[in-house]
Amino acid sequence: MEVPPPATLDPDPPAPHGGNRLAAARRLGCAPGHLLDASASLVPFGPPPRLRAQLLLALGSGLRDYPDREYGGLRQAIAAWHGLDPAMVLPGNGAAELFTWAARDAAASGTSLLPSPGFGDYRRALACWGGPWRSLPLPLEWTEAGASRWPLAAEALSAGTMAAAAGPAVLWLTNPHNPTGQLWSRASLEPLLEAFALVVVDEAFLPLVPAGERHSLVPLLPAHPNLVVIRSLTKLCSIAGLRLGYALGGAERLRRWAAWRDPWPVNGLAAAVGETLMADQAGLRRWQERVQRWVGVEGPWLAGRLAELPGLRPLPSAANFLLVRSRGGRASLGPLRQALEIRHRILVRDCRSFEGLGEGWLRIALQGRDGNRRLLRALRRCTAAGPLR
Repeated sequence: MEVPPPATLDPDPPAPHGGNRLAAARRLGCAPGHLLDASASLVPFGPPPRLRAQLLLALGSGLRDYPDREYGGLRQAIAAWHGLDPAMVLPGNGAAELFTWAARDAAASGTSLLPSPGFGDYRRALACWGGPWRSLPLPLEWTEAGASRWPLAAEALSAGTMAAAAGPAVLWLTNPHNPTGQLWSRASLEPLLEAFALVVVDEAFLPLVPAGERHSLVPLLPAHPNLVVIRSLTKLCSIAGLRLGYALGGAERLRRWAAWRDPWPVNGLAAAVGETLMADQAGLRRWQERVQRWVGVEGPWLAGRLAELPGLRPLPSAANFLLVRSRGGRASLGPLRQALEIRHRILVRDCRSFEGLGEGWLRIALQGRDGNRRLLRALRRCTAAGPLR
């Protein structure tokens, strides 16, 4: 049985998250606006215009008054979007806050099973409560043919989790998977709901994936009280600064989570903006379609051009990010990442914080076409300087 290791004094520890533009600007001695941030997987043309207008309107009562403790309007709008009872909705201060309460439930249920490589925040949340966990290694080889018949890894995942289910009681999943970008079908994941006392599914990136919603586990919630789905508006609407996510699950479980946490975890501005955004279903659907078109065009375009560069191998991805490894899998991409920052003011995701990955991997968030061209120009210059090693 594994538990998260204690903090170390590593002189160059990997950042647990991308998107720390201000810290990077201080480190590099430049203005934040000079940086192209491909370390955080956000929509580059957001937030939606109506969201901006609603934020200005909310600056009145949204600043002076306390938020509604029950977040009734926001919960109603989210529930209507998903076709659920509002009692099955719990807004949160971003998905990260909700992972903390999911981890408290998980720690009380037994050992958690974490697919590896995987998002490190689940381990952070489990460490808050001393929750034990075990790794489930995922294959890190898949082909274009596999990408066209998503999911490839779910076959290995299902076999592995079923074999391990006699021990762990909780399963944590990310769909599409972070950091590989593999999309797992609802049909392949549904059998896993019978094998665990609690299944936590992070669908933060799913709304951005073309046709991704057909693989959401949200429709399975009414029949599976052991299932929790966590979503975030951060990625879809490019509002990381507002911190707004929500959990969908059994009403009794979410009432327990609400009783554990501080009052007013979602600020009034975020609640007002989220309610307006989710209540305008036609507008949200149009925005989501625009985002999915961008992912469907820019993802294959960027992957194709990255594959032409010496020493780099992008893996197929359904998400708005690409996992890139050194060709052959042995060379370190650390010097390349540092050269992009220092010489070209471009940030990409350091993958050392993902268990099972290391210096031979990078994760690159899709940008608009101009941003992707800037990234490619910088990579060509860096890789032309000499072989990766």
